[in-house]
Amino acid sequence: MARTPRSKTTKTKMPRRVDVLIGGAGYVGLATGLAIAKNAPDLNVAIVDAAPEGVWEKDTRASAIAAAATRMLDELGCWEDIVKTAQPMTEMIVTDSRASDVVRPVFLTFDGEVEPGEAFAHMVENVHMVRALRKQCDAHGVMVFQGQALAGFEAASDDGSVTVETADGESVEASLLIACDGVRSRLRDMAGIKTVSWQYGQSGIVATIEHERDHGGRAEEHFLPAGPFAILPLSGNRSSIVWTERTEAANRLVAADEFTFEFELEQRFGHHLGEIKPLTKPRAYPLGLTLSREFIAHRFALAGDAAHGIHPIAGQGLNLGLKDAAAIAQVVVEAHRLGQDFGTLDVLDRYQRWRRFDTLQMGVTTDVLNRLFSNDIAPVRAARNIGLGIVDRLPAMKTFFIRQAAGLAQTAPNLLQGKPI
Repeated sequence: MARTPRSKTTKTKMPRRVDVLIGGAGYVGLATGLAIAKNAPDLNVAIVDAAPEGVWEKDTRASAIAAAATRMLDELGCWEDIVKTAQPMTEMIVTDSRASDVVRPVFLTFDGEVEPGEAFAHMVENVHMVRALRKQCDAHGVMVFQGQALAGFEAASDDGSVTVETADGESVEASLLIACDGVRSRLRDMAGIKTVSWQYGQSGIVATIEHERDHGGRAEEHFLPAGPFAILPLSGNRSSIVWTERTEAANRLVAADEFTFEFELEQRFGHHLGEIKPLTKPRAYPLGLTLSREFIAHRFALAGDAAHGIHPIAGQGLNLGLKDAAAIAQVVVEAHRLGQDFGTLDVLDRYQRWRRFDTLQMGVTTDVLNRLFSNDIAPVRAARNIGLGIVDRLPAMKTFFIRQAAGLAQTAPNLLQGKPI
């Protein structure tokens, strides 16, 4: 199929037929569309998102991007723009204490490099990452339609297409529909794919904090009885916090006046970076675990939070999503080069086998870590602190853990190794 001419991401009318249609214009949807279009330029790729144009520019959150994901973004042509505002993590420390403790002993430390000159992770503000992805989508002819909700779809068994209906009554045919529409995915529900899920009774409070002193690129994870409190370095004298509290307490904190919030924040943040001040309005997000029982159906695939939602305790949510994007793009592109129909279950099953075990493993790991560290039971605290101390004294084990967190594996999709598909 011939490529539709390049144009900007705001469009009014959708084409009647594309090769790949993606629901959701977050970082996973954009990365998936870009990866396919860049490596198979003869495929038409369109992305549809229900949010109005410009909403993404109001996102004040930041994310930890592992080394493998930075390699992928570099291969996709995005990293050159992102790195201008990215903050490398030079060090990570882990403590286990109570908020009222005067001293917080450090039980575990990690150096910040996986290779000489390559940080194991960078902190990136979401708005800069999405802007860079959109720029490259425009450059490679990926069509992005904002303000267009998908109302339903039907995958035909005999004509090689899935017919998708928009809320505006338009009809689009595609060879494959990829759902990247978040943990509460409507497309997943429409496909009849079930999930295993539960809530933790916790919420993550997210905000950007300004502080008096330089953080030096150090990330901090303080395990407190209510849950982890993470201080993640941003460019300049700023940090992003991910503050886990019981949901009722979190809702009270974000609704409190500035003095109350800043007082409670200071109790957990500490004074090592001098005076602190919130730069963005704190927001609380309920935390839970959601794992899809299947990642695929006929001419349909899940990616990102639509396939899995995990606790942020390990900072791997975004990276899992980019792994999905790299894997589904490689499966589609390689099948297309071989002349195969990439929307069939036989082809899509490769993607499912590639990603489902890794996702389950990470979901179980974050669930166990959260249950282990989000309590104040004395024997449990003693046991976990001994365990952290042992790991800290085993350099080989620390190197293994940091490379795993960085997403570096020989079995990873090409893009995560910095290679084209």
